[in-house]
Amino acid sequence: MGRIGQYLAILVLVLGIIAFVMGAAFIYQGIAKQDLIRTQMRAEKVTYLLPEEEVAKGNVIDTAEEAQMVADTVKEHRHQIAPTYNDLLQGGKYDPTNPKHLTYSQAINLENYLYLGVLAYGLTTVVLASGAFMIVTGFALGTTGLVLLGLTKGR
Repeated sequence: MGRIGQYLAILVLVLGIIAFVMGAAFIYQGIAKQDLIRTQMRAEKVTYLLPEEEVAKGNVIDTAEEAQMVADTVKEHRHQIAPTYNDLLQGGKYDPTNPKHLTYSQAINLENYLYLGVLAYGLTTVVLASGAFMIVTGFALGTTGLVLLGLTKGR
């Protein structure tokens, strides 16, 4: 059992290292993508629903919570124009020269952009949590592998 135990200990140790490295990669990617999302949202300079003093400071919608709030409000306003896209068209075709159609399509574009930001922030949070879990798991496996290796070499 001595050789098999050493191989098993080394395997557990290697799996721990792999899990640790993958966790670090997940965390790096999660942070990088969160920064990308925030940068892109800031570039769009959406300020809808922000108090005037916040806009004066240069603040814009750039968090998941803010994006969710604004998207929900835009959706409510869009539904005041027409409850659904089909209701807007009333069996006809989209007419970009119709101000009602144009306003509706601009609203749904902004709404979708903001909901996509909310979704992206949520996904990066999951990636960060997964990375943290992988690091903890990697540390546990690495420590277990080292202890097992020590026990098998002592025999």
